This record gives sequence, structure tokens and C-alpha cells, in this order.
Amino acid sequence: MAFEGLTEKISATFKKLRGKGRLKEADVKEAMREIRMALLEADVSYKVVKDFTKSVTERCVGTDVLESLTPAQMIVKIVNEELTKLMGSDTKHITINPNGPTVVMLVGLQGAGKTTNGSKLAGMMKRQGKNPLLVACDIYRPAAITQLKVCGEKLGIPVFEMGQENPVTIAKEAVLYARQHGHDMVFLDTAGRLHVDEALMDELKNIKQTVKPSEIMLVVDAMTGQDAVNAAQSFNEWLDIDSVMLSKLDGDARGGAALSVRAVTGKPVKFAGIGEKLEDIEAFHPDRMASRILGMGDVLSIIEKAEKAFDAKKAAEMEERLKSNKFTLQDFYEQLAQLKNMGPMEDLLAQMPGGNKLKGVKMDEKAMAHTEAIILSMTPKERENPNIIGASRKKRIAAGAGLKVEDVNRLLKSFEQMRSLMKQFSGPGAGKKLKRMSRGFGGFGGFPGF
Repeated sequence: MAFEGLTEKISATFKKLRGKGRLKEADVKEAMREIRMALLEADVSYKVVKDFTKSVTERCVGTDVLESLTPAQMIVKIVNEELTKLMGSDTKHITINPNGPTVVMLVGLQGAGKTTNGSKLAGMMKRQGKNPLLVACDIYRPAAITQLKVCGEKLGIPVFEMGQENPVTIAKEAVLYARQHGHDMVFLDTAGRLHVDEALMDELKNIKQTVKPSEIMLVVDAMTGQDAVNAAQSFNEWLDIDSVMLSKLDGDARGGAALSVRAVTGKPVKFAGIGEKLEDIEAFHPDRMASRILGMGDVLSIIEKAEKAFDAKKAAEMEERLKSNKFTLQDFYEQLAQLKNMGPMEDLLAQMPGGNKLKGVKMDEKAMAHTEAIILSMTPKERENPNIIGASRKKRIAAGAGLKVEDVNRLLKSFEQMRSLMKQFSGPGAGKKLKRMSRGFGGFGGFPGF
């Protein structure tokens, strides 16, 4: 995940500060030197690093900080605030055109992930109730139109294309088509190059002048570090872009682009591509990203993922079943399936406070798959009432799952323990009992993979 190395170095610096108790100005300046080196190694722009550390140092060496009861915590707070400010402070959204289709012109260098991430953004807007249209304006890159069509088909979003026609004409006709067919958002997938050149920029400027987009969004590859910032600066000088989307933020990126691009261009980062799937996109929240960089976690994003993954109606039904002690293996399987929809468990752990300390901790995905296989090898009646599962049924279930009878026994035993525990907390005074349990209970832990 991006920022991993930066998070480790900054966390180590803060650990040293906490270990000293009372701090002197020299301690702060030494810490700032270490943070400066960490940021430079993360490929953050030198000027951005210089301005950032200067601003943080000026705030940290004040008497009210050094003489406070917990100066190290005050410094962490200041660094967090300055990091958030560096990345734009507030979460920004797409500029909506109230008088017609909102036209988002996607630009960027070839290989930045513009087509895929533009499609992700259109899919995100569709899930929010919009009626988007994807437009194929890249007539140069082989298979660019086909790629956009494949993405559109997977997302259920129509794609407007006119083959090898002039991109300016395609963009103009697409906006007219959107008006006539009720599309309230238009995403123009424009051509890219391996580097910024005058021919490309002239074409993009002509599209801009013709369709007057509501927003020009630059897609930059977060893994290219300082090169991404240089590209952003060039595109901004030529086109006066409105915003930035970071692609491949889930990769082995050092994080320099995310921390530099806002300061260098003055334009906000609005979205981030965080995976290979077309659903893997999220709004860019500067405050949450700063917390993640400092190893403080991103609990709000986890909650949002959970809200998307878990069906509210099913959750209410599940609550009633728990209260009446009717929780079954089928219910448990459905909970596992919804948990998987939230993404890899390692990614969720990384977003928890202190998640950087869990580096190397692996959830046993294989064991979780075994649990699913065992449950799916049961009949609906067996899932509803595991008590009827005798020796012969266990052999059949194990064979169906490709596992041993011992694995089936282990699952059934763990499930019964969990049901017994739930029964204790389903009656009167359940709230108080749960609070007592939470003080000393660390999770069920009996199910494979947990």
C-alpha cells in the first residue's frame, strides 16, 4: 500500500519523541530532519518538503507546545494538521452543471490508467443515482475504444463512439447525444501520450473550447512519484485543470505524488483508484489520508465500506435472529460473504489505528475458503439445524468440501460455542453483559481464518 515506508519512518520518529518526555527545541529540529528525509525518500517535491517542515517547525517550537504536559502528542497533532493542509484540507467533489449534462474531461499521459479510472468514476456516479455516458475520444491508442466498451458493458454504462472521427467532433456530438437521451453526466476519455507534447495539448485545448467541460480532471499514476507531479504541472499550465485523480494508490507507491500535486498545482485531488476492480475507487479525503500516513488509521473509510457491503434489511433481520437465538450456519455464511465484499482483510487491518504495526500479519484466506466450502457442502436443512449432522453426513460434507471430517468437526464445535455465547447475551440485561464481555474477550477465534 502507498505510504508504507513513509508511515514506518514517521512513526519511528514520533516514538523517539514520546520516549523523551519533556522536549527541547533541539529535539524538535532533529525530528523535523528525520521527517524531511522520510518525505524526500517518498519522492515528495523538495520545495514542498522544505515549506512543510518549515511550517511544522515554527508551530512546534512555540512555548505552549514545548511546555505542555504532552509535547510529543502536540507535535503529532500539528504534523497531522499540516499534512491535511498540504493535501487540500477539505474533501472536494465534482463540479455539477445545473443547466445541462455535467461534462468531465479526463486527461493524462498514456499509461496513467485514464480509461479504467475514468470508467470507475462513471460507475461511482451511477451508484449515486446519476445517468452517465462514457465517450471514446482516444482514436490513437490501439484498442482504446474496445477497452472503454468493455468497461462500459461491465458497469452497465453506454459508450458513445464514432470510430476514427476527429476527437473534437466526437466530444461535441456526444454532449448533444447526452442532452437528447437524458444523460446528466458525460465522461470524455481523451487521448494520452508518453510525454506532454504540443500536438496533444492543442487537441485537448480544442475539445475544451468546443464543449466547455464542467471539469477537467487529470489522471496521474501515483506510482511514478515526482514524474506524476511534473506531468500535473505541465497539464495545468496548458489546460488550467480543475482537479486530479490518483490511480494505482494501492500499489507500491512511495506517496510523493499525493503529497506534492496539490501544493504544486493548487488543484485538489478528488478521487483515488485503490485496486484493479471497477468498484475500486474512493473519494480522496485529505484528513483521512493524513491519519493513515501517521499510522492513526482510517476508521471512517472502514465504516463506509461496511455500509456499502452490508445490506441494511438483512442486518435488521440478523439482529432479530440473534435476539431470538436462531442464528444458523446459513446466517454465518451470509456474514462471511458480506465481509469478503469489503475487500482483503489485510487492507482493512491497515486502515485500523496502529495498522502499520500489523505489517506481516496475514489473515488465513485459505482457511476462510475452507469454512465456506464446508457450509456450502451442507444441505439447507443441515445449515438450519446442525444437530442432525451425524457421522455419515460429516463424511459426505467433508468429501464435498475436499477436506477431512476433523475440519467439519472443528467448524461445528466452534459454531456451537458461538451460539452458546450468543444465547447468554440475548436475554434481559444483554447490554451490560456485552460490555463486561468486551473488556476481556478478544473475538471468537474458533472459526478457520479468524
